[in-house]
Amino acid sequence: MRQRPQPQRTAARPHGGQGQLRIIGGEWRSRRFAFPEGPGLRPTPDRVRETLFNWLAPYVEGARVLDPFAGSGALYLEALSRGAGEALALDLNGEAVASLRRHLDSLRCANGRLLQADALRHLADQTPAPFDLVFLDPPFNRDLLAPVCRLLEERGWLAGGAWIYTESETPPSSLGLPGNWRLHREKKAGQVYYALWQRNA
Repeated sequence: MRQRPQPQRTAARPHGGQGQLRIIGGEWRSRRFAFPEGPGLRPTPDRVRETLFNWLAPYVEGARVLDPFAGSGALYLEALSRGAGEALALDLNGEAVASLRRHLDSLRCANGRLLQADALRHLADQTPAPFDLVFLDPPFNRDLLAPVCRLLEERGWLAGGAWIYTESETPPSSLGLPGNWRLHREKKAGQVYYALWQRNA
């Protein structure tokens, strides 16, 4: 008698369309935060975040940080927890921005800024002051990474030796990023490539 194939089990999720993330290090270490789930929203896993912030350990404290695709806020909140001087997060999803605003309020964090905005439109304008550290984790399969990187470079968003973190579905060498960005570190976790670049002014 043929057995019917069993349905695949999916990981249990909190009720109400909420996910959870945990801060790994810094002032808010081990704090957990909920975030609204949505299409294309995939928080950077704990293990990847731990590796990234080990790479960045000497550069986060006091840095001006930009996260144009904040989503759950995992990278943004981690940087603030570890002493970033100022951090700006952008996201089109109003629920995600509202959730992050509640987290900042509960933490009494005054150096985090949030905007509900389209990254490409916002970055097309000049910035009054460049950023030292940028997290680029856009939704996959939308060809967003290369145009955002060009705007960062052309519109003065990056400090002279800025660090830029990228997550992508293809290898870093295929991304076509600005020629003055030097690939510092790269790894792969599952189907995701993640890399750290440094800008040469």
